[in-house]
Amino acid sequence: MRYHNITTDDMLNGDGLRVVLWVAGCEHCCKGCQNPVTWDPDGGLAFDEAARQEIFAELDKSYISGITFSGGDPLHPANRLEVKALMAEIKSRYPGKTIWLYTGDSWEDILQYPLVKYVDVLVDGEFHLKERDTKLLWKGSANQRVIDVQKTLLQENPSIPVLHCGNYAQEYVKTEKPDNIGGCCD
Repeated sequence: MRYHNITTDDMLNGDGLRVVLWVAGCEHCCKGCQNPVTWDPDGGLAFDEAARQEIFAELDKSYISGITFSGGDPLHPANRLEVKALMAEIKSRYPGKTIWLYTGDSWEDILQYPLVKYVDVLVDGEFHLKERDTKLLWKGSANQRVIDVQKTLLQENPSIPVLHCGNYAQEYVKTEKPDNIGGCCD
């Protein structure tokens, strides 16, 4: 696995204050993507022990809510195994921290992936420039979904996703919340 950046103290890519791992490699190549530099799976830096320790140092902080995997696409074939291993280790070491995952894949296509059991919230779907909406929390276009993975997996039919905080986009517009700090469930 390769990565481009580790962002700390991030409040834009999930609930609370987070660390974000921006992986390299994406096959979706969405028109209007904010991170096209991350599409090449051979770009960036090799994910090594120093990078792992940097993430753990951030997750050791009590005020960090968790980690977000973004990119690129963490579910690109070059990333899946190492992302799964890292998620498993994070869940073991930090059971109270949440894991968010951004992917251009749809929930229906990935719900059987073994790593899904470690994900708390999934933002799925390709970015659609024609559906871009800067007022949406945690997603760039209206077609994308912010899914509560653990609630979804507990359902009789996990192929029907449970949205994280329901239809928060309508609440956001209705209340004209000035930013997305603190999340939709406040």
